[in-house]
Amino acid sequence: MSDTNTGGLNGALSLPHVVVLYGGRSAEAEISVVSGSAISAALMGRGLAVSQLLILRSGLAALLPDGHLRGDRAATEYTSEERAAALVSAPFRPLSELLNELTARHPGAVFIPALHGPGDEDGEVQQALDAKGVAFVGARPAAAALGMDKGRFKDLAASLGVPVLPHMLISAARWKTARAAVLTEIAAFATEQSGAGALIGKPVAHGSSIGMRIARSPEEWPLAVDLALEYGDVALLEPYLTRPRELEIALLERADGSVIAYGPGEVFPGREFYDYDAKYADGVSRTTTAPDLSDAVSEPLRAAALQLFGAFGGRGLARMDFLMRSSGPEAGRWYISEVNTFPGFTPISLFPALVTAAGGSFADLCVDLVVTAQAQAQRAS
Repeated sequence: MSDTNTGGLNGALSLPHVVVLYGGRSAEAEISVVSGSAISAALMGRGLAVSQLLILRSGLAALLPDGHLRGDRAATEYTSEERAAALVSAPFRPLSELLNELTARHPGAVFIPALHGPGDEDGEVQQALDAKGVAFVGARPAAAALGMDKGRFKDLAASLGVPVLPHMLISAARWKTARAAVLTEIAAFATEQSGAGALIGKPVAHGSSIGMRIARSPEEWPLAVDLALEYGDVALLEPYLTRPRELEIALLERADGSVIAYGPGEVFPGREFYDYDAKYADGVSRTTTAPDLSDAVSEPLRAAALQLFGAFGGRGLARMDFLMRSSGPEAGRWYISEVNTFPGFTPISLFPALVTAAGGSFADLCVDLVVTAQAQAQRAS
């Protein structure tokens, strides 16, 4: 972890004003509120000046009062204009207007888009920040877009020799116009890839396990596709692994440009798979930063995560999620599942837990993100 008073490129870097963006338009907006408000509180606790920019699902935004702390307020109070109006001191306006004001008011500020999900984490907000030439934490637009697209990311991993599960993509347009033909293709895929025909469906561009469903029979395949397409234009199907081990690697870039892989950590879902409730409902699941894994398993996971981080253009931070078969003749075989270009910073998120388990605090981690983004901007200038 960095010392908040020293370090950086060409000597000491003074800590800048920080703008944390959270909320957003996706189904993961509440998770973003938890992450962004936690980061804001940590940075303010370390004495940094922080502006908190709340984005509604409508895309409108407003600044929260200086020094605002979420405390025990429910995240849902922040994600609709009606409820959030009581929290802000000015009307909600287009995000672009507020970004213009903030960049003019705070030259040299570092922006933290603590946003999760399509429309927020997929490069659109990052493009707006990049176009203004400001320092910001995390992936640049093209890398953010690639990271959000599970199909493209899996194709990249496969091209590098990183193991991936076979998968098929189904567009909403083709599902609507050629459903019978698609179902025939799904049947062939299920027979070839999973034997018993058990598949899992998910949106190709979403996180937090939103829109996921297990389909164990031909009757359930259309239900899985339909659910996935409620959250995007493309559904992804892949073989369902029964009770796989769910392993995560945290990647953190430092101010000098080096990238460190932490973990793996392991998730023990309290449900059949790590769905939305299993991730965020209190007491349903548990995690560990010290799983029962040998170095012979852990080291290849870290190496693959680092390789992928460089290949897709990762910057600042990311979390790589892996699945490992836990039974049968292929027990121990692992696959990359997906990347999160801005992982969660919630109380149960493994990304901050893995980094802080190696030393330092949550606040140290948040300051490191700022210092790294500031150093990246300095190198680019």
